[in-house]
Amino acid sequence: MKTTSGRLNVKVGGVLLKNPVICGSGEHLIEPSGVLAAIAAGAGAVVVKSTNESDAARRQLGHTDYAMFDSLWQRLDWDFDPPPDASLLNRSGLFPGTFDDWLESTSALVEQQGSSVVVPSIIPASYEHAAELAEAVVSSTHCRVLEVNIGAPHSREAPAGAIALEQHADRVQALVAAIRATVDVPLWLKLTGQSDDVTGLAEAAFDGGADAVTLMGRFMAMLPDVETQAPALGTMAAYGGGWALPLTCRWLALTRARLGPKRHLMGTNGARSGLDVARFLLAGATAVQMNSAIFTGGFSVISEAITELDGYLRDHGDTVTEIVGRAADRLTAYTDQPFDEQHWQSFVVPESRRLPG
Repeated sequence: MKTTSGRLNVKVGGVLLKNPVICGSGEHLIEPSGVLAAIAAGAGAVVVKSTNESDAARRQLGHTDYAMFDSLWQRLDWDFDPPPDASLLNRSGLFPGTFDDWLESTSALVEQQGSSVVVPSIIPASYEHAAELAEAVVSSTHCRVLEVNIGAPHSREAPAGAIALEQHADRVQALVAAIRATVDVPLWLKLTGQSDDVTGLAEAAFDGGADAVTLMGRFMAMLPDVETQAPALGTMAAYGGGWALPLTCRWLALTRARLGPKRHLMGTNGARSGLDVARFLLAGATAVQMNSAIFTGGFSVISEAITELDGYLRDHGDTVTEIVGRAADRLTAYTDQPFDEQHWQSFVVPESRRLPG
């Protein structure tokens, strides 16, 4: 992917990116070769597979499983050419090696980052050691930015003490403030979507000192298999796919409305193409993390998304920064829409489609 158009450049939470397409953390980035493949594909940034201080989180990767389903809940082959309606159901874990192994690998990748920014990511197991963990990462890797993920969906299903998931604004603010006091690089905070006040969590993160906030982690789900009459994968599992894009866009727009356009938001959960990236930008994101689409479709998803986004911007005479929040800022209320007492009748099931009698 050789696109170098200036219209793609964007500054996100204190970090200049060559484009807003970020390869999100996942199993596809455990091996250094995966990170290098994402860099080669042209990603503006690559978030390496997360780690923390917990042995339980490291062992959790041995209990993982993954399945793709189409819109009729038929399980798909894992062939890296899924249909557009494919969704991912999975159990996941963190980096399988020791924290020192992760530091060594990540440090080497930061040195090789070139024009793509390599972003270390931590998912604290407990908040007691989060600031200490962050300080060790920044001092050892010399990274330009640090991601702190407190929105991992697997927290309640993983072993106790493996992964922290935060849904309380006061605790979010306190955690970010503690980390902010120990590190001087930009902080990107990733939040859960499993809250009735995602905007409040985002506000708390910024109040604590975050430079950018990512909305939002995937949802937990359970899918019965009608043949075996057992749960698919045997457990609850995280669930994501293109269907989630409008849900994430809603929270992006609500957060932008609450906090204003100067706060840097990132979108994740639902982007599968360059036009999806544009949709997130229009909803208020300054950049977009693609994860499941790359994990299930391969690293070419990155280059294809960048090319499609660049073409979209070229055709509309826009830049990335110009379209951020454009749709969100045009939101209106139900009562602001045209009033027609009979309009609903156009959508009622016609007589020809009704059952006799």
